[in-house]
Amino acid sequence: MIVTHPSGPVPAAAAYLDHAATTPLSAAAREAFVDELSRTGNPSSLHAAGRAARRTVEEARESIAAALGARPSEVVFTAGGTEADNLAIKGLFWGRRTTDPRRLRIVVSAVEHHAVLDPAFWMAEHAGAEIVLLPVDGEGRVDLAALRAEIAEHADEIALISVMWANNEVGTLQPVQEVVQLARPHGIPVHSDAVQAVGQVPVDFAASGLDAMTVSGHKLGGPVGVGALVARRDAPLTPVLHGGGQERGVRSGTLDAPAIRAFGVAVAEAVARREERAAHLAALRDELVAGVRERVPDALLSGPEPADHDAARLPGNAHFTFPGAEGDSLLYLLDSSGVQASTGSACQAGVPQPSHVLLAMGVPEQDARGALRFTLGVTSTPDDVARLLDALPPAVERARAAGLASGPSRTAVPSRAGGAA
Repeated sequence: MIVTHPSGPVPAAAAYLDHAATTPLSAAAREAFVDELSRTGNPSSLHAAGRAARRTVEEARESIAAALGARPSEVVFTAGGTEADNLAIKGLFWGRRTTDPRRLRIVVSAVEHHAVLDPAFWMAEHAGAEIVLLPVDGEGRVDLAALRAEIAEHADEIALISVMWANNEVGTLQPVQEVVQLARPHGIPVHSDAVQAVGQVPVDFAASGLDAMTVSGHKLGGPVGVGALVARRDAPLTPVLHGGGQERGVRSGTLDAPAIRAFGVAVAEAVARREERAAHLAALRDELVAGVRERVPDALLSGPEPADHDAARLPGNAHFTFPGAEGDSLLYLLDSSGVQASTGSACQAGVPQPSHVLLAMGVPEQDARGALRFTLGVTSTPDDVARLLDALPPAVERARAAGLASGPSRTAVPSRAGGAA
């Protein structure tokens, strides 16, 4: 589609279907961010400007805590989700091992984000940790029987368990409370990466029973570069960063008052408007899923069927595999048609690899290569879905033709996260 412009015709705005990667800054968060940028003050300074910045930070902390069912003192600000996950995995491991040298096992699901998996494997390589990857079923849901067996045999050796609230690729919601119930009698701390969940499904830190939970700003209408680890005061966290002793000594570093203020506004807004937004996303998602199945009949939906929105999968996620087509080819073909999506797969050293999430779900490697993730957000419209449905069939046809012309795909190097530990 082409629109007129004073300098000539230009392509219409793209249909952005990659909100799981990052979502637009909300108007309210942008206003708060820009307003705070006009002020000067280090929240750790004792003069008036510093105290004003500190007040901004603490008001945001209180707002985030209220929205997430936590106490203000449990909100530890970080530079984003990756740092918060690293603090949870490394900090809990070191904290537990300090009091009990037997606590060497880090138990994580096989479908975790790399912000959890990579720190865990780093701890195995550099800190003597033993990694246990929990298997998942065909919809990407963690196997509670396997966790029960692991706890029964190794409860005294487990340092921590980390199971994400919602999967970033296929949208599957995990049984977080059941995981906590299995761990609690043995005093095993549980962390959950809730980056994709907040603002889409109900998230209550206190009710969940978790010991630590990760949240990120730019996934819910806040700025990039700010997030939080919500952690119980008695969680045995050893600092990963050392310096000025900010954030109750757990996370040193000058606090970014403008980003934190905008983060607080975004979290409060996303949670307050969650129900109406989730209904909007679910309706668009259902339209998208039905349309893809109609126009590309052999496309395979990954994860649970979308009938039971809150209990099974995220309302804004639709993940498909397209047999015979490479996901990267599909992505570029759609992009050239003004549709922006994601393969959801890792790409290390320039070599495309099938998603460790799909491999853990039992998807054959060849099929896993043809994956596309479509994720919706507040700004998504029916026109975005329509544009995708128009562009997808010819893109799939061309990608399949290119695959046949180039011959069998080379075997990918297996992702570390997809193998056994």
